[in-house]
Amino acid sequence: MGTVRQAGAVGAHVLHVRCRPGTGEAEYRALLSLICDISPVLQVLPPSAALVDVAGALRYWDASPYDLAQRIRVRALAHLNVDVRIGAGPNWTVAAIASKGPLPVTVVTPEQVRGFLDPLPVGMMHGIGPVQERELTSFGLRTIGALAAVPESTVQRILGGRAGRLLRDRAHGVDPRPVTPTGLPGTTSERRLFDADTLDPALIRASLLETAVVLGDRLRRRGQIAAGLAVEVAFAGGSTVNRTRQLPEPSHHTDDLRSALYRMVDGLHLQRARVRGITVTAERLRPAGTAGGQISLERVRENRLRAEPVMDKVNAKFGPGAVRPATLAWRKAG
Repeated sequence: MGTVRQAGAVGAHVLHVRCRPGTGEAEYRALLSLICDISPVLQVLPPSAALVDVAGALRYWDASPYDLAQRIRVRALAHLNVDVRIGAGPNWTVAAIASKGPLPVTVVTPEQVRGFLDPLPVGMMHGIGPVQERELTSFGLRTIGALAAVPESTVQRILGGRAGRLLRDRAHGVDPRPVTPTGLPGTTSERRLFDADTLDPALIRASLLETAVVLGDRLRRRGQIAAGLAVEVAFAGGSTVNRTRQLPEPSHHTDDLRSALYRMVDGLHLQRARVRGITVTAERLRPAGTAGGQISLERVRENRLRAEPVMDKVNAKFGPGAVRPATLAWRKAG
């Protein structure tokens, strides 16, 4: 099957992300959360696919659709160990067909649609069923190009009025369906794996702070708050321990998440445990406007909360991590 890869394919703004068969629900939900960090215009296609419109994200990330697709794929492999195939095209149909290709990322620009679709077997058409495929091939229509070349009335006589018109339009690369956001997943996770099993409590604490910073920034950008946290600690040998905690009040503030994480992990008494990695999940997410915030009398905390909008604005302009706690800056410099 022929594939097309182009870094400058700006017109191919719809991404179809396809997981390998057998991907678990937890990994799938984590992947959706990861994709939302790239573009919030996400349509969930259970059990193992998703549709993303990156038209509004191109300028924000200063990247092409190919670059964003590669970013999603690399992050999915690095953070979730989930392998995906991604097709990019001007609409849902072209992107979905492109994601079936052998390359990790296949991009089809509007100008390349006909050359890409025409030689493909008709069974590659997105949305076609096995009975429809057999009917078309029995009439000699074995490729998408052959289907596109016959009159619409002929295809309607073979497949029926609505189905024939729909498949012939898709054979021409026409698909007016928009990407309809279906809501963010109810959880979002962040994982940290250490280079080697560690006993160092300072390193573990710094990793918890880093996850709190990342999750807090993510929730604020999405306009969400978390009502609870879950922590999974992986040890040498493969065993794990899990803890959950309900926050005193739903929050997206880094300071609240950090305090809760410190208390949760301190309660595990890991002084002699060799830790391999930590996964933090913000649970029971809801829109930020659905809960009120309680004013604190702690001056240090209030100063941090007032500083968050400024930090978010700087990080949005110069990239994630441009402004971060001094502890993390020291750790990265060292």
